[in-house]
Amino acid sequence: IARDRVGIRPLFYTFTNGVLYFASEIKALFQQKEITREFDPEGIVQILTFWTAITPGTAFRNISELSPGHYMTFNKRGINIHKFWDLDFSGRRSGIGLSEAIDRFNELFSNAVRIRLRADVEVAAYLSGGIDSSSTVAYIKDIEPGILNTFSIGFDDKDFDESKYQEEAVKYLNTNHRSISCSSEEIASCFPRVVWHSETPLTRTAPTPMMILSKLVRDNNIKVVITGEGSDEILAGYDIFREAIIRRFWASQPESFLRPMLLKRIYPDIPHLRNASPNILKMFFGYKLDDTANPLYSHLLRWNNSNHIKKHFSGQTKELVNGYDPLTDLSGRLPESYMEWSPLARAQWLETTIFMSGYLLSSQGDRMAMANSVEGRYPFLDYRVIEFCSSLPDKLKLNGLNEKYLLKKLMNGRIPDSIVKRPKQPYRAPISSVFIGSGRPEYVDEMLSENYTKKAGIFNYQSISSLLEKIEKTNTASEMDNMVLTSVISTHLLHHQFIEAQNSEYHNGKLANLKVIEETN
Repeated sequence: IARDRVGIRPLFYTFTNGVLYFASEIKALFQQKEITREFDPEGIVQILTFWTAITPGTAFRNISELSPGHYMTFNKRGINIHKFWDLDFSGRRSGIGLSEAIDRFNELFSNAVRIRLRADVEVAAYLSGGIDSSSTVAYIKDIEPGILNTFSIGFDDKDFDESKYQEEAVKYLNTNHRSISCSSEEIASCFPRVVWHSETPLTRTAPTPMMILSKLVRDNNIKVVITGEGSDEILAGYDIFREAIIRRFWASQPESFLRPMLLKRIYPDIPHLRNASPNILKMFFGYKLDDTANPLYSHLLRWNNSNHIKKHFSGQTKELVNGYDPLTDLSGRLPESYMEWSPLARAQWLETTIFMSGYLLSSQGDRMAMANSVEGRYPFLDYRVIEFCSSLPDKLKLNGLNEKYLLKKLMNGRIPDSIVKRPKQPYRAPISSVFIGSGRPEYVDEMLSENYTKKAGIFNYQSISSLLEKIEKTNTASEMDNMVLTSVISTHLLHHQFIEAQNSEYHNGKLANLKVIEETN
């Protein structure tokens, strides 16, 4: 059995009583009564740090996930796992210029799109209003100039909505477009089903709108959709890459008041950072600022923020975890030549191998599309495109603080100028408005109750209760508060759906005593 190079599709297995079981979903394995259901404490710690477990680990004890780019053989000698592909930044072509890079990327990406248009059924595309999906749609229109169906999702909450750019792209590219607007109430209603399909604790609600969007696609009788995932990873589009560059620059003169001010340029959409003083920026971004030799430097700040979730663990969980440090564990798994790569290449490896594979493509990508039997296809993740981009000099991907430099140059004049030049807006979805307030669904109160918190045993009820009281009293929640809230609710839902269910009547995704999912299986 084998898994694709970057982990677009999931593949789980377990070896129990001399029998190898494997499936694309954990819930399929749990249909076997011989397979026990319990959380793996180290897996939970990894997920609440990195937003995903590090393969082969999962949230469940004795359930493994075959790592991307690996295959397994099973015979009378037992299980053997072999690597057939790895993301490698060793062979960088320092002499390649912008013009040559544009020509080669254009050739590879065009072929990648063409291949993914092959189907016995109609193929549609997502059009989010960003450069990635707009570029993909532009290439599709070049290859097959006929009518193209595109789909997008917006938000009632304007802080998260990108409809303006979506409408501009639709008009420019002349597609047959359908969109849907998503409310906090809809996210709350669908969230249990999202957990059921994700099969892991979640730290964000962002996968939920993607499942709602895939339902819109399916309701229009379309089964295959092309999307822009992967561009940010292979062409250095994320804020975390720019943030790491600024932090390194700042670390060489840590007392500077001007250098931290550069951080305002990459977070113009976050009000409390846009207006922050140097001291506030230092407090927010100064964590381990001078630890630049750390192989995980680019992601230390993000993963430290995740640590706030673990402060709410129960005494029982802390005892089971027994001082386990996921960052030390990850540091021991890095490629041999890792420290010979540039800081940007190291950051790209971490983002692609950990976040993209384990979270973005899984919980937010394939799982949410397949929840409605829609197949996602990703031309930016064609292995030839990935390998080419891995060989490029850093400046063709991140030129100063100008992200996705190569793609922007390539798409000049082929998509709206406002989309090429627009600042990067991370895809996010509401959280506190989903789970806090009088209109929240009944399951939220149940999952946050003292009874269920003690039953699951993962979190400390007094600690969670104090956090909820603070949020409700002040009517504000920080990014970290939101992550804690989502993590607790999703972990308890997962426990309810997969562990508690083994001793209860469970049918059509519902427990007889607590109806939290409208549709499964």
